[in-house]
Amino acid sequence: MSTTNMKIMLDKQRQFFASGSTLPIKFRIEQLNKLKILLQQHESEITEALKKDLNKIEMEAVVTEIIFVAKEIEFIIKNLPKWAKPTKVSSPFPLCWPGRSAIHYEPYGSVLIIGPWNYPFMLVMSPLVGAICAGNCAVVKPSEIASYTQDVLTKLINNYFSPEYIVAIKGGHQEVSQLLKEKFDYIFYTGGTQVGKIIMQAAAEQLTPVTLELGGKSPCIVDETIDFSFAARRIMWAKLLNAGQTCLAPDYILVHQTCKAALIKELKVAATLFYSDDPANHASYGRIINKKHFERIIKLMQKGNILLGGKANETDLYISPTLIDGVDWSDSIMQEEIFGPILPILTYENMDEVIQTINTHPKPLSLYLFTKNKNTEHSILNRVTFGGGCINDCLLHIVNYHLPFGGVGASGIGAYHGKYSFETFSHRKSIYKKRFLLDFSIQYPPYTETKLTWFKRLMSLSLRL
Repeated sequence: MSTTNMKIMLDKQRQFFASGSTLPIKFRIEQLNKLKILLQQHESEITEALKKDLNKIEMEAVVTEIIFVAKEIEFIIKNLPKWAKPTKVSSPFPLCWPGRSAIHYEPYGSVLIIGPWNYPFMLVMSPLVGAICAGNCAVVKPSEIASYTQDVLTKLINNYFSPEYIVAIKGGHQEVSQLLKEKFDYIFYTGGTQVGKIIMQAAAEQLTPVTLELGGKSPCIVDETIDFSFAARRIMWAKLLNAGQTCLAPDYILVHQTCKAALIKELKVAATLFYSDDPANHASYGRIINKKHFERIIKLMQKGNILLGGKANETDLYISPTLIDGVDWSDSIMQEEIFGPILPILTYENMDEVIQTINTHPKPLSLYLFTKNKNTEHSILNRVTFGGGCINDCLLHIVNYHLPFGGVGASGIGAYHGKYSFETFSHRKSIYKKRFLLDFSIQYPPYTETKLTWFKRLMSLSLRL
């Protein structure tokens, strides 16, 4: 799309938004239902594209990319009328009395949603659900790296919605750069930290608010109290889903040194249980998105001792489930988010060491802890900062739309899902409404010692109410 056409498109969106057409709750629910119909009627088309891009089998594609969005739509439709009502809050005495105070939710306007390639359908649709339920117009830019899914997304969105309301744009870096030069009212980006910095810098030029859903090295802590067979199944499922290309997958294990061998044994058992002795020919095992990322992941395996896997086929973009130890934080595999099916295993002696290790590195998107020790759980939750996580499981906090999902620090800014999506894409407008019952002269000039004395007494009284 040319720069001129882009400006024309955005002008039409601003005109449509200014007309007030997106404001009625009825209109928003109609659009959400339209989105749900899109999911239902084009499921096979979507799963086929995901198969071509990432070798996702139908079940994995439906569960991780479609059903979650559909259920979130149902949840939001049910609750949206309640969320959209003004929220009454207290009006402190004496300055705001007699009067009423409330928070009114209003849409930002025209928002830009930039999606990633690893879950190229779900991570575009879920933010779009939030933008719609809050009453915004939207420009959607799917990832060009997942090219088949990009084609399906742009076709479906543009067929189901008018461009002055919602439009999807194909393209790569050039198109994103052009979009970032425009004045949007909100930007929602999911992807890597380095691009996130570029997005934030461009947004700062326009003073545009942002949500950045990034990533990082999410630790998985395993202590000596847990059932290692159970922990291994949960860890390997989460790590190898989508061939490890999940932003909140366990990026490395920190296991107590006394039980490292026992855990490794069970991790190997779990990997074989899920994907057999020959993952390359297993129908459920995914592939790396492209050659560039394949080569990047291969380079990360150059240091350390391979305990399982380590096999690769560039033609098929296949990298086997791989366990590796003998690495430290100076190695490249511990310097960046792996985003692939490689799982480094490090050991620790005590929990203070674990906490110090994690806290000396950028704040992770997720953290996973396997323990039966309540004191250990308390220490990790209260002394380590991370976006979100699980105790004795992995990944599942993202599917609970009653929880906000997002990072902190280098792993992201802002959160969404369920009500939090509605709030993310809404401006909270504070309103105070004065009643005409009384008008205290104490607040008007001239300001005297007597008025100050009375004002202090009234303020003291207000603290007791």
